[in-house]
Amino acid sequence: QVQLVESGGGSVQAGGSLRLSCAASGRTFSSYAMGWFRQAPGKERQYVAAINWNGGTIYYTDSVKGRFTISRDNAKNTVYLQMNSLKPEDTAVYYCAARYGPPGVGVRSYDYWGQGTQVTVSS
Repeated sequence: QVQLVESGGGSVQAGGSLRLSCAASGRTFSSYAMGWFRQAPGKERQYVAAINWNGGTIYYTDSVKGRFTISRDNAKNTVYLQMNSLKPEDTAVYYCAARYGPPGVGVRSYDYWGQGTQVTVSS
């Protein structure tokens, strides 16, 4: 089992940047594919980005391509989401998630979830 703790959220103006971190417990972090999801008020949780165990396979949802970058440091048991050129529509609670096997884009394909971190972008 793995426990995930997100950090790095906050409030920024449109055009600003934030870097989210997700620290994982356990010695098998490199066995997991990792994903970032977000959920805005009144909306379903949606996929943002995913990365396989060694960073060799990365996916992004279309709305964040060119602005967000997912990465991981297996030595630190941490996955990151660098968010640049933030827009008000990026406002949401951001969650990291872990699963065995290849990275997925579906909420139900992930086995472990963090508690979330709030990102608020003002215009």
